[in-house]
Amino acid sequence: MEGNNKYSIGEFSEKTGISIRTLHYYDEIGLLQPEKHPTSGHRIYNHQDILTLQKIVSLKFLGYSLDKITSLLHESSFTVDLNETLTLHLQVLEKEKEQIEQSMTAIQRVVKLLKEEEEVDSTILFSLIHSIQTENMQKEWMKRHMLTDIVEGLSKKTEEEKITLDQTFIQFAKEVKQLYGKPVKDSKVQEMIKTYLEASFEFLGRDLIQKLADADVEELDIQELEDMTPSPFTEDEQKWLNQAMEYYMKQAELE
Repeated sequence: MEGNNKYSIGEFSEKTGISIRTLHYYDEIGLLQPEKHPTSGHRIYNHQDILTLQKIVSLKFLGYSLDKITSLLHESSFTVDLNETLTLHLQVLEKEKEQIEQSMTAIQRVVKLLKEEEEVDSTILFSLIHSIQTENMQKEWMKRHMLTDIVEGLSKKTEEEKITLDQTFIQFAKEVKQLYGKPVKDSKVQEMIKTYLEASFEFLGRDLIQKLADADVEELDIQELEDMTPSPFTEDEQKWLNQAMEYYMKQAELE
């Protein structure tokens, strides 16, 4: 049928790269309605349909819904007024891009962690993933509380440094679950806390630690930050860990 710039739906699909199923759907919703054969009812596409389809594909590429595209197809030209909707679409795409980049970062870190650790408790792993997912929320929280210097300092940390800290946390979480129930004064418990805190302090660096120590943040706001990064421990494990931490801090003050 391709002799006089007329195409069957199969030929049109092959020429444009749009599936027959999609072309059927566009016809049904009135987006792209080709000529119909008077007797067979078969769809017959022409060169104008190719131009219309190019408009549809272009507008979809810009992020418009099919409903919006239906109305825009009738416009013979566009003015600066289109910029308003384009700007809104750009904002949506930027947000989606940010989410995709976060997902990619999480996947890359999890892949490396599993390669190194071979096996990680699911609760601990999902706690780490959730923490990565909410990194931007944590940064916004810090900015709201005038902790911009800390945000800038953390943003300079390399992915390798972050992965090393993740590995430290995984090991720490494993030990918490293994040692849970022992007296908080137990040497193994205190050594576990000492090792984890030293690794955390090494990651942060002296300047960031001092800035955190100088920060004046209400207890309620601290709870808001903690809610963004839920603990992988049970309520009893967390209570025991807090007591062990408090004991460690008291002993450090006495030394």
